[in-house]
Amino acid sequence: MLQLHSATVSTIGAEPPQLVSDVPGPRSRALAERLARVESRNVTCTQPTPPIFWDRAAGANVWDVDGNRYVDLTSGFGVANAGHAHPEVVRALAEQSGRLLHAMGDVHPAEVKVALLEEIARRFPGGGPARAVLGSSGSDAVEIALKTAVIASGRAGLVAFEGAYHGLSLGALAATWRPLFRQPFQALLPDTTAFARFGELEDVPRAASACAVPVGAVIVEPIQGRGGERIPPRGFLSGLRALCDREGWLLIADEVYTGCGRTGRWFACEHEGVVPDLLCIAKGLASGMPISACVGRAELMDAWPPSEGEALHTQTFLGHPPGCAAALASLRVLSGERLVERSAETGARALTQLEHRFAGRPGVRDVRGLGLLLAVELDAPERAAQLCARALARGVIALPSGDDARVLALTPPLSIDPDLLADAIDRIADALE
Repeated sequence: MLQLHSATVSTIGAEPPQLVSDVPGPRSRALAERLARVESRNVTCTQPTPPIFWDRAAGANVWDVDGNRYVDLTSGFGVANAGHAHPEVVRALAEQSGRLLHAMGDVHPAEVKVALLEEIARRFPGGGPARAVLGSSGSDAVEIALKTAVIASGRAGLVAFEGAYHGLSLGALAATWRPLFRQPFQALLPDTTAFARFGELEDVPRAASACAVPVGAVIVEPIQGRGGERIPPRGFLSGLRALCDREGWLLIADEVYTGCGRTGRWFACEHEGVVPDLLCIAKGLASGMPISACVGRAELMDAWPPSEGEALHTQTFLGHPPGCAAALASLRVLSGERLVERSAETGARALTQLEHRFAGRPGVRDVRGLGLLLAVELDAPERAAQLCARALARGVIALPSGDDARVLALTPPLSIDPDLLADAIDRIADALE
């Protein structure tokens, strides 16, 4: 076990890459052919190079179906904050599944749902009474926040930001910036969102005045994730909070990606002491199970009417017992192993290494990060794609990010061994041409 901040951290899944076949190997290639025959061609990219197909994962390691072992610097889209298949999370999931696999979440719920909601409310930034609605994905959490804002403010107008990614369900899509996602469904999207330039506080009033309907809320990612790991200038979030207070707008913090310790604080808005009105969390909440929540100030959430037998926003799997149990276990691990503090320390060390290895090299525009949300911005999407492919061939899983995919994003499990991360970064740096 590794000692850090007087906390023990599991070393399961802390092995360097080991490749025993081509990447992708023959079994991954065969699975790609099978998948292409049965899945919509718009879902998994299988051409020109097939993906690797995962077989199992533990800690920061992933094994593919060909037996190759990788170091995962994605956390599976930022999900495995406690590490892949953390023993405590798996144990809680198994125990709950053996006892109660499903309940009637908004009619006859499970006890574990109460325990999770109490824990989520307890962690709401700023303290004070809070209430939440559970969902199954980040998009769900955003949808709940947008509905809450309309009910509480009586105004449907929304200010979002250029580069924003809030999900692809229709309500969340209306607040998502990228034209690639929006254009095919433009006819279905309401004309109630105006976009401001991210990080430019003075542009928010301009966007609000351009909105087709009165603005009731502003939704922001404290750091844009899929938009390219974009970190706004210091003071932007606190200034946005003050602006919302002055104008009577609600502030929605989308921390689906940045929450649960990713940036070295429980929530990224806490770096500036900002308390949002509504907070969206998902991904790292359960370190592997699909569950999310929108949590907000109690007096604001009480704008929803009391249920008289029909909930205005619900779903069949609301408060799914195994997901609730996994989330509770994941939160215990994040606290017990001090992974939030570990994210800050390991991330600072990794950022220094990235700056040393990448800054000033041909094709590199910027190196940035906060906690274990790190990025290397390159000069062209092609260079980022090539670097990810070469990293994979060296046993390191990383993803391109940004509206034009020119950013190499590194978001490893918060539990990753610092030396293993350093080795993975060196492998990527050696692959840059």
